[in-house]
Amino acid sequence: MDILAILAENKIREAIANGDLNNLPGSGKPIKLEDLSHVPEELRAGYSILKNAGVLPEEMELKKEIITLQKLIDCCQGNEDRKQLVKKLNEKILRFDLMMDRRKTCSAGLTQYRDKIYRKFGGY
Repeated sequence: MDILAILAENKIREAIANGDLNNLPGSGKPIKLEDLSHVPEELRAGYSILKNAGVLPEEMELKKEIITLQKLIDCCQGNEDRKQLVKKLNEKILRFDLMMDRRKTCSAGLTQYRDKIYRKFGGY
């Protein structure tokens, strides 16, 4: 065993002895493992880090903003406010569409992943 493993073990034993690990959130409950089979293997670590940090990918953030704007437009009373919101909505939709088009054409990894999915489900 190397020195770092020994130091880590000693710190863990010390924390247990001091009761620092008692009453942790989720203590005594089974671990909920997330199904990441839909995420390409090389992207899983990054996906998990972003998800745990509460960060959404840019396209998901845009999609969320589009949905919020659509709900605001549905509730909007004033004609002028509605026009401004529709303009913002159209800009977000255009930006989202451009982003998706760019990803379709320039991401070889995404293309390979899409092809694997098509083959798996009999699309090719």
